[in-house]
Amino acid sequence: MLLAAYMVPHPPILLNEIGKGEEQKINKTKQAYEQIAKEIAKLRPDTILIFSPHAPSYRNYIAISSGDEAKGDFSQFHASQVSFHERYDKKLIEKIEKEAQIAKIPAGTLGDDAQLLDHGTMVPLYFIEKEYHDFEIVRIGVSDLDIDIQVTFGKCIAKAIKEMNQKIVVIASGDLSHRLKADGPYGYCEEGPVFDKEIVRIMKENDFDALQTINQSVLKECAQCGLPSFLMLTGILSQYAYRTRFLSYEGTFGVGYGICAIDIEKDPFVALAKMSLEHYVRYHTVLSSAFIPEKMNMPKAVFVSLHINNRLRGCIGTLAPMKKNVGEEIIANAISAGTRDPRFHAVRKEELHLIEYSVDILGDPEPASCDDDLDVKRYGVIVDDGLRRGVLLPDLEGVDTFDQQLRIALSKAGIDEADDFRIQRFEVIRHHEM
Repeated sequence: MLLAAYMVPHPPILLNEIGKGEEQKINKTKQAYEQIAKEIAKLRPDTILIFSPHAPSYRNYIAISSGDEAKGDFSQFHASQVSFHERYDKKLIEKIEKEAQIAKIPAGTLGDDAQLLDHGTMVPLYFIEKEYHDFEIVRIGVSDLDIDIQVTFGKCIAKAIKEMNQKIVVIASGDLSHRLKADGPYGYCEEGPVFDKEIVRIMKENDFDALQTINQSVLKECAQCGLPSFLMLTGILSQYAYRTRFLSYEGTFGVGYGICAIDIEKDPFVALAKMSLEHYVRYHTVLSSAFIPEKMNMPKAVFVSLHINNRLRGCIGTLAPMKKNVGEEIIANAISAGTRDPRFHAVRKEELHLIEYSVDILGDPEPASCDDDLDVKRYGVIVDDGLRRGVLLPDLEGVDTFDQQLRIALSKAGIDEADDFRIQRFEVIRHHEM
């Protein structure tokens, strides 16, 4: 089970023992690191999977560190007293390697059996282990393989994670451009800030697909080390619904340090709705039914509602099942809520990261009357006169009485209060974003 993921840099100067006061110049980065360490401690993962560009790496092969354990310290940075002793999650490593073989991805444990941990791995661990220790790790290096291969490998990892009965956090370790300032370690080039600006935008807007289309001339000149880690993370995230939280960016020393938290949607109904609309808007195709969990195989009526800044952005649903299962109902209605609600223009790609989702699974309608004790928090209402019909879901902000609920439903149907009409009520199970 994937709990969360994080994009982080790995400057050794961030450690008090190495920076000796200089770390205060990148205090936003330090504070963001301390925040995610506390978050990970609350999540209590069994395993932390770390992509590091400084782990053993090859041009045409993605190396997964093997063995029982690995040690490391910061003696290279004159701080040998800061040391680590980590256990590898051999079962997850084996599963990832197997999935890569099935997908014919050149990845596995055939590379150097390096027992020394690298600073791309140890800097994140430095902060995490101040808060939490009870985990094993998986360490994966980077490669120069084609972008689509790196992303596909991430999908293999996601499949392995889903088949493991354990809690997992992913860390994509990587600095941004090293060419932000003339007095920085690699000097200045105009492509450096361009690269960093795009990565920050991607972090803020959930737009990880854009990592695959960054201008090659920018990549050639900007001297970054994080993109391969981020591409493999992109492959993992493509199999989940998620929301990003941009935490910090600094380029004080001429190297870009960006930190982003990625929250995985835990509610499967909301996750499916979110993935369905995002997939349709980005790729103009319907999400595969392979993403429907087994628990959604029963037929049910569904409403999907979209909000931006607490304002309705779309709502479409059915009062009776129209598809063979609730999963297909969610996929269809999520797409319709975002693209076919006549009250709104179709959702644009730029809006996707702003949308909040709710999914209502409807119970069977039952007859009701104005004399019934209709609880607007518990029951939705259906009104119809044989030709026209109006529906209002329960527990809506600003709807506090049945009279209000009834008037709104009648207005939606175009039925006058003096006309003859039938009233039905229904209950829902509402799923919100977590």
